[in-house]
Amino acid sequence: MGSITPPELLVVDFTKGLKPGSPAWSSACNDIRRGLEYHGCFIAIYDKISPELDKSIFKAADELFDLPLELKIKNVNEKPYHGYVGQISFVPLHEGLGIDYSTTEEGVDSFINIMWPQGNKSFRETSFAFAKTVAKLDEMVIRMLFESYGAEKHSESHIDSSTYLLRYLKYRAPEMNETSMAFPSHTDKSFLTILYQNHVSGLEIKTRDGVWMNVNFPPKSFVVMAGDACQAWSNNRVLSPNHKVTLIEGGKETRYTIALFSFLSKMVEVPEEFVDDENPLQFKPFVHVDLLNFYATEEGRKSQNILKDFCGV
Repeated sequence: MGSITPPELLVVDFTKGLKPGSPAWSSACNDIRRGLEYHGCFIAIYDKISPELDKSIFKAADELFDLPLELKIKNVNEKPYHGYVGQISFVPLHEGLGIDYSTTEEGVDSFINIMWPQGNKSFRETSFAFAKTVAKLDEMVIRMLFESYGAEKHSESHIDSSTYLLRYLKYRAPEMNETSMAFPSHTDKSFLTILYQNHVSGLEIKTRDGVWMNVNFPPKSFVVMAGDACQAWSNNRVLSPNHKVTLIEGGKETRYTIALFSFLSKMVEVPEEFVDDENPLQFKPFVHVDLLNFYATEEGRKSQNILKDFCGV
């Protein structure tokens, strides 16, 4: 990695019809890698979410969070942090629900069957279309990131073994004398996380230099962020950034984020391209869900360096 950290998040424009092998493609591959190494994330301009889908995904979020709590808490999953999260005393502003295997009709249907046993066609179509569309962006980023490291031969098997968790995340406006911290500092356990928000900002990321930075989403944009599994895969080249959500005191509006998290059904392991005499292997191969399970233990939650403690060589 070079010594100069870009002061702003790098922006990669996917609306320009990037063709593999073109100079624009190579430049974008380089920016993706630099963004993930320096800041742990970058801004993706991606215009595949139509105005109709944009409107309907936030309408779906409203509808979902308006359901009674006794229904929402039925969103359970044996994988930690995949189901309902909310009603936490020290994080009073936050609620989240997850649709596992969200790019499959079965995954979306099993969620709908719990929340709306009578069915909900518009929520089903909206969630499925959104997850499929954003998963295409995830695939493109993976191809370009792998190529920029000379590891493109691994990209197809990676994409084939990716599963996607779609999470609806709500951060309500703080009331008088209530904390404005909507979600505390953490890293994601995913491979990649792709975030789409409404007009209410609040995301902050911690750069490699230890500086907290506000993240602003331009129109038609997503934030693509590396998770701990990506940092492990890259043998510590990529940064899985600490990030948090802080709302403006006195703000009146709810912040919604729709997040797509990618997980691997195959082993997460460092490709041989990343290992040589100067860069010895830092992490042992691991099963992705085991990282989540470790994080859910007291030892995992207290860890100051989860990858080292979980799978360090």
